[in-house]
Amino acid sequence: MTHRLFTTSVAAVYPAYVAKAERKGRTRAEVDEVVRWLTGFDQGTLERHLDEGTTFEGFFAAAHLNPSADLVTGSVCGVRVQEVEDPLMRRIRILDKLVDELAKGRPMATVLREPAPSQESSKTQP
Repeated sequence: MTHRLFTTSVAAVYPAYVAKAERKGRTRAEVDEVVRWLTGFDQGTLERHLDEGTTFEGFFAAAHLNPSADLVTGSVCGVRVQEVEDPLMRRIRILDKLVDELAKGRPMATVLREPAPSQESSKTQP
């Protein structure tokens, strides 16, 4: 059985992502950055998918998921992202979690799972 969300267009949910972020002082550009990071899309490709009404199923089928996406853990609506068995639903939940983190004011580097600068690189060489 296919979940109804799989056949929902990303464009139908995208305004809610943006509104959630904007209510907390973040921007649409930051939401786009998160989506591009996760999917590997450039801005033009993201906008094309939104304009064409691509479903979540088609959206993630076309994406080149960021290898660091597996580092996204935690709960969204009481569901632990890392425990979601269906791969497509897990990707959707990862996107939800990233937008949640953005809206909670987390630094973009943290949201995008960028490694912390190593202490070695901050040491001065003699």
